[in-house]
Amino acid sequence: MKSLQGLGVALITPFNEDGTIDFPSLENLVNYNVDNGVDYLVVLGTTAETATLNSDEKKQVIEVIKKSNNKRLPLVLGIGGNNTVEVTKQIIDSDLEDFAAVLSVSPYYNKPTQEGIYQHFKTIAIQSPVPIIVYNVPGRTGSNMEAATTLRLANEVSNIIAIKEASPNYLQSTDIIKDKPFDFLVISGDDEFALPMTLAGGSGVISVLGQGMPEMVSKMIHFGQNKQVEESYKIHYDLHSLFRLIFKEGNPAGIKALLSVKGICKPYTRLPLIPASKSLISSIEKELEKISVLS
Repeated sequence: MKSLQGLGVALITPFNEDGTIDFPSLENLVNYNVDNGVDYLVVLGTTAETATLNSDEKKQVIEVIKKSNNKRLPLVLGIGGNNTVEVTKQIIDSDLEDFAAVLSVSPYYNKPTQEGIYQHFKTIAIQSPVPIIVYNVPGRTGSNMEAATTLRLANEVSNIIAIKEASPNYLQSTDIIKDKPFDFLVISGDDEFALPMTLAGGSGVISVLGQGMPEMVSKMIHFGQNKQVEESYKIHYDLHSLFRLIFKEGNPAGIKALLSVKGICKPYTRLPLIPASKSLISSIEKELEKISVLS
């Protein structure tokens, strides 16, 4: 699916100091990304603090993003969990008319076997009205979806079109890229691995930093897709410190700090997450100043 290549961004949910959703800032964020080179938007992923949103809030966030986007970019909706029947029901019951795909995380906490992971995604995919992007993030789920399982899904389940791969083992990503079907997308789920994975034959990234630095990250990925290695790595190393700073105190505290420095939203999170420290905000400010001088 060509529309889901390049730079996708996992949008945050901006909050006010009292914990309510800051919808005007969400609109600003969508427009900022649409206007600065992003290829598609991911709605209600982990970065959106979806676990802290109630069902009404999720519906409101979806509607605001759809309205702000106004069909300018493809949308992907996050629907995942560790109860296969419930995830399937949520997908079936959701209005997916405006979404190109569903992003669904590998079951967390239960720690299923590889066969269990395969059956979970197969069950979801065969009942979903839109394509599925599977999401492997062992650092959050407590289990790894091995390359062999991903390739089995890619070859045997036609409605599974991509993986967002966030394993810390880069070689696992290259194992998938090497043996995947031609039209199966391998999307980086880690900003630091985004460029090397793209150059190795991947399809881009679903990025956290990208929503705060959309112009630079999109140029980096697009240079990578065109095999313009020197140009792409120049940007990669300009952003190198920010890739790490925004995760230093957890996600999305870091990216919200960066966005607050840029005046796009406030830095507030919902418990159990807390906003970035003053020292981290200061470090991000200094790095942004350095990048503005470099560019």
